[in-house]
Amino acid sequence: MHRFSKAVVLTGLFVGTTDMVSAFITQLIKTGKYADGMMKYIAGVAIGMNNAFPGNEWVALLGLFIHYFIAMSFTLFFFLIFPRVKFLHYNRYLIGMLYAVFVNLVVNQIIVPFFQPRWPFSVARSYIDWVVFGIIFGVPIAYNAYKYYKVE
Repeated sequence: MHRFSKAVVLTGLFVGTTDMVSAFITQLIKTGKYADGMMKYIAGVAIGMNNAFPGNEWVALLGLFIHYFIAMSFTLFFFLIFPRVKFLHYNRYLIGMLYAVFVNLVVNQIIVPFFQPRWPFSVARSYIDWVVFGIIFGVPIAYNAYKYYKVE
């Protein structure tokens, strides 16, 4: 596999997995219940909640695909813009945290409302959730981009 593709795919798989595990753990802590419908909920954004929840494992698999597609897309986007936008070279940890905020805002304010027009406008995460998302999603993407492009 080409070095660039390998870096993007491995980073995307890592951040997609850590984000999913974090979401399951957060849901368990907040509600005391395992979120067995989380992948159907993600699929429901694209196919409608009324179609997703009576669905079977194929709907959950669609949700899993959508989740990883989004994680891979944002990983690829960062790797592509990184060499062209010099202020991204400032500090891998700060840039990673800020990129996670950017990703969260794009997903919750643009992508999801595109498919679900009645999606309520909100920031949707507590400060702790934002920090955790930054650490498990944004920082690994930035860290691996710095490493790939050999930026100190």
